[in-house]
Amino acid sequence: MMASVRWFVGSILLCGAFPALIHAQTTKVSGVVTDATTGETLPFVNIAFVDSRIGTTTDILGQYGIDTYYATDSIRVSSVGYVSRALPVRKDKAQVINIALAPSKVQLTEVVIKPSDENPAFAILRRVVQNKPVNNREKLEAYEYDAYNKIEFDLNNITEEFTQKKLFKPFAFIFDNIDSTDAKPYLPIFMTESISEVYYRQKPKAQREYIRGTKVSGIENESVSQFMGDMYQNVNIYDNYLVVFGKNFISPIADGGRAFYDYFLTDSNFVGNHWCYKLEFKPKRPQELAFKGEMWINDTTYAVHRIEAGIAEGANLNFVQGFWVKQQYDLVADEVWMLTRDELVVDLNVIKDTGERNKNAVQGFYGRRTATYRDFVINQLKDDAFYAGVDQVVVEIDPLSLGADYWDTQRHEQLSAKELAIYEMVDTMKTIPRFRTYVDIVSTIVTGYYERGKVELGPYFTTVSFNPVEGMRLRLGGRTSNSFSTWVEFEGYSAYGFLDERFKFGLATRGFISKEPRLLYRASYKHDVEQLGQSVNAFRNDNLLGSVFRRNPNTKLTDVEEWNVSLEREWFAGFTNEVMVRYRTLQALGELAYEKVVFDEVPRLTTVGSIRTAELSLNTRFAYREKYVSGEFDRVSVGFNKFPTLELHLAYGAPDILESDYEYTKVVGRIYKRWQLGAVGWTRTTVEGGRIYGTLPYPLLIIHSGNETFYLDDAAFNTMNFFEFISDRYVQVTAEHHFEGLFLNRIPLMRRLKWREVATFKAVAGDLDGKHGQELLLLEDMYSLYNGPFMEASAGVENILKVLRFDVIWRLRYNDHANTAPFALRAKLFFNF
Repeated sequence: MMASVRWFVGSILLCGAFPALIHAQTTKVSGVVTDATTGETLPFVNIAFVDSRIGTTTDILGQYGIDTYYATDSIRVSSVGYVSRALPVRKDKAQVINIALAPSKVQLTEVVIKPSDENPAFAILRRVVQNKPVNNREKLEAYEYDAYNKIEFDLNNITEEFTQKKLFKPFAFIFDNIDSTDAKPYLPIFMTESISEVYYRQKPKAQREYIRGTKVSGIENESVSQFMGDMYQNVNIYDNYLVVFGKNFISPIADGGRAFYDYFLTDSNFVGNHWCYKLEFKPKRPQELAFKGEMWINDTTYAVHRIEAGIAEGANLNFVQGFWVKQQYDLVADEVWMLTRDELVVDLNVIKDTGERNKNAVQGFYGRRTATYRDFVINQLKDDAFYAGVDQVVVEIDPLSLGADYWDTQRHEQLSAKELAIYEMVDTMKTIPRFRTYVDIVSTIVTGYYERGKVELGPYFTTVSFNPVEGMRLRLGGRTSNSFSTWVEFEGYSAYGFLDERFKFGLATRGFISKEPRLLYRASYKHDVEQLGQSVNAFRNDNLLGSVFRRNPNTKLTDVEEWNVSLEREWFAGFTNEVMVRYRTLQALGELAYEKVVFDEVPRLTTVGSIRTAELSLNTRFAYREKYVSGEFDRVSVGFNKFPTLELHLAYGAPDILESDYEYTKVVGRIYKRWQLGAVGWTRTTVEGGRIYGTLPYPLLIIHSGNETFYLDDAAFNTMNFFEFISDRYVQVTAEHHFEGLFLNRIPLMRRLKWREVATFKAVAGDLDGKHGQELLLLEDMYSLYNGPFMEASAGVENILKVLRFDVIWRLRYNDHANTAPFALRAKLFFNF
């Protein structure tokens, strides 16, 4: 019971802990020490901060001065023959404290020494935590340094049987590079290097990295160059939790670390020129996202001098057999400890070897990162103009870096013979046709497209599908590849439905007007069948899986003819505008109908054949300090961004343009945020709201996203039907929390499964003005949110067999609607560490 209480309290401490808002400053204390009776100055008096090794002595004139980051709240003054005194100190301030000492009468008393019941490691740990703000490099007014990063990937567990497989016969030469000195023989297959300059300023906070050189085997891409720099890769041990593989690992020097770790004081010795204590640590419980290892702590500043740690056996992680980190911190200036070397090794397992002699062998990869830092400059500010701008990582490649001589002189450490061979080996492999074939197969599975020279065919999962309106549908499509151009792309497809006996097709192009700054145009035309009210994350309407895993027949479709032209401009990293012009013609299909009441002499019901709109829109997206990797046209956001993502959509419907029918204004805003919550997991939240001004038929209003498949859709209401709720104004909230095995890891029988808990809540409140009924009547089973918000909640388990997630969803409101159920079971594939 007490262990559970300690764990709970530690969780609260970690979740509530946050970096100090006021960075540590030096405390300056000076003055004169005198005899309280005679007024004479006293030389050689000891003055030290209480509970600290920081101190000094007065000079021959009785004067003293201390300037330190490591101040406590008081100083103690002592000298032989005088009564010692303790005086308060204002931390992070400059102050003069003159001290008068009274003579003492010498009297010897009994001294009793008793052993302490406390773990001796705890006293050291307390001081480490207490001094974290001043040992963290962000205490400094400014700093700069040169960084060298080297990242290598190796294929490991290379057995003789593996090298003899028929699959690898064309690449037999690469196995000459196997290194068998490790516990798992490995083959280096990829390496990249970067050299950069890093700059930091505390107030106002600014950080900038200039990539001066990159050298990559097999990949040439500027965004990869950014990603290989120091800012994208660095982990700060002084943070309470460290995000590794997207998981919150508790730092061994976290504020509440004693709730998660056992600590042992095992040695004290010189490390270099510094006397240090050796603390060993391990997780209190199996499956905990914590480390096992050792660290050496300086005895004066209580700064981490060296740390070696790895993920403990049994940690709730997928595909990771091992993770080891080794960091070296050195004193680069007076009372300034900085990271000077950072080594990391990850052992990722992929597949088991099915050979007779190696049934237990696991084929995988080593990922290795070595970073070194040197040429530190401390507390020397540059002009404000130097820190201006919002791009944290700037690629300014030195032209000399294209030559081998540059790397020979600029590398912080020279490459080994094996590392030098990687570049030649990878370049040779790229020329082998069989290797290109294997790459094409993997690329097709991942992207959905098969590349044939200057053309990519696909996506393959849309080739065959079916629905009640089209019957069986065949589709053929393709697009130009990067071999055709990295500046412009063309795309097209054609489809045929055997029931409606109609051809559908689409054409599109996009291309760069400028890559720096990013200025991208798009233009498209299509005439096809669509499902309105479907979320952006849902299966495409022509996806085979969407056809198979349905809970209701797909009968509410719309024939859409659309022209679209847009221009996207990125003003700086993370801030983008897009201007779009769109013309659409909509016609009802299946069970949908466009019907309205016409008031002649006698009111009568009439059918509207089509709806036409001409729309001009402005889309804005702002993701401050977002990290991403770019392809030639698309980008993928990577890593955790502590800032929210903001999106705003403004649209104006213009009447009487090419016979467009309606005038309206539409405003939609969205805020997305992921919250890292340390030991209790992570949460993602979305708040969205919108309003439409004008009088419109229901297909042009806000159709809340439903889901009529058994596949879990994160962006939709999974117990809501298509077209079930329609609004002209709304507010929507989504919150999803991933506990990362917080509870199941503590159940012995469940621990080995590595299942993880997840909980979700979604709600939408809205309204619908009755005037819209003048344009089109709502059909049966179409509703406004007339009786308050729609809500659903779910509890689920993810990481089943490492890839599956199952949620039980509870529909909390509007359970009297047709074709609905109060409870539902949904599943999805979810690949995650």
